[in-house]
Amino acid sequence: MYFSTSKPLHPSRRSMVLGMWTAALLSRATTAFVTTTSRPSTLSATSARQGWLASSASRLMASTAEPPAAATAVPQRIKAVDAKEPSGDDSVAVKGWVRTLRKQKTTAFVEVNDGSSLSGIQCVLSLADISDETKQELDNVTTGCAVEVTGPLVKSQGGKQAVEVAAQALRVVGACPGETYPLAKKRHSLEYLRSIAHLRPRTNTVAAVARVRSHLAGAIHAFFQKAGFVYVQTPLITASDCEGAGELFRVTTLDLDKVDSIPKAKNEEGKEIEAADYKEDFFGKPAYLTVSGQLGAETHACALGDVYTFGPTFRAENSQTTRHLAEFNMVEPEMAFADLTSAMSNAEQMLKFVVKHVLENC
Repeated sequence: MYFSTSKPLHPSRRSMVLGMWTAALLSRATTAFVTTTSRPSTLSATSARQGWLASSASRLMASTAEPPAAATAVPQRIKAVDAKEPSGDDSVAVKGWVRTLRKQKTTAFVEVNDGSSLSGIQCVLSLADISDETKQELDNVTTGCAVEVTGPLVKSQGGKQAVEVAAQALRVVGACPGETYPLAKKRHSLEYLRSIAHLRPRTNTVAAVARVRSHLAGAIHAFFQKAGFVYVQTPLITASDCEGAGELFRVTTLDLDKVDSIPKAKNEEGKEIEAADYKEDFFGKPAYLTVSGQLGAETHACALGDVYTFGPTFRAENSQTTRHLAEFNMVEPEMAFADLTSAMSNAEQMLKFVVKHVLENC
C-alpha cells in the first residue's frame, strides 16, 4: 500500500494514513504467521519477519511524529551602530572583540566593538546576578579576545552612550593573549600599524577608512545602475598596454629563479637572442596586469550603449610619492554617442551622488 502527495498532509489525515500503514504491516505479519503454522521448520523465520514488520511500523510512527516545540528563543543579534533604544525584556546578543575590561567588587564593565562603528557598546555584568559559568568565562576575558554577550538593552547610567547591555551571560569565542596583544587603548602611528597588518583593521582609523570605502563603492555602483549603465567586468590579466606607457607588471609562469631554464627567443635566422620565448609561457605571449579597463569598456559600449567598469588597476611606476599607487580601484564609464558636455554632466552628477551618500551614511 503506497501513498504519495505533493502537499503536506493535515495532522488528522496523516494520523489516518499512518494507522492504515500500521494495520497493513501487522496484517501482513499475521497472514504470514497463519499460513506458515503448518510448516514448523519455517516458524522461526516467520516470527522474525513478523517482529521486523512490527518494529518497522513503530519506527515509521516515531519518525513522522510531530517535532518537539522549540525550547527557548535565540536572542537576536544586534550591532553597536543599531543599539539606540532599550529592548525591554527582550534579550539581544552582541558579538565582537573586547576593547577594554574593568572589574570592580560587584560589577564588571566590558566594552565590545563589533566593527559597525567607531565606538563599541558597553556591557555591564553584575557579579551577584550572573552564573558561575559566566564568572569563569569572565576570568578568561582579555583585551582583543572575541566574545558573545547576551542580555537586554537598557538605558545607560553613564553619559557616553545612550544604551548598554545588562549582560546576563558571556562566552569567550576566541581567546587572545592579553599580555602580548599589540594594540593598546591609545593612538598608534600608521608606520607602526603597517608592522601588524593582521590587526590594524581593528583600529578606528583603518576601520573607518574601510567603511567609507565600502559606502563609496556601493554608491558608485548605485549611481550607474540607476542611470541605466551596464556593469562590465574587464580582464585583470591582459596582453595589451592600454595607455602605451610601458610601465606594467608582468605576469608569467616561467621560473625566474632558474634563469638558465627560461627558453630563449630566436631571431629570423633561427639563432637564440637575449630575450625570453613567451610562446612557451602560459598564455603563449607576454601578459601583464591591466593598467585600465578602457579598451574592454569601449568595445562593450559599441554594443550596449552606456557601460562602466570598476575594478582593480595596476601601475608599475617606481614612485614613492602619495600621488602614485601600485594598485587601486578605478571607475571608467564609456558612453556611446556622447559629447564633452554629456560626459562632464555625468561626472558631475556621479560626484554629487557619491559624496551625498557618504555624508549621510558615514
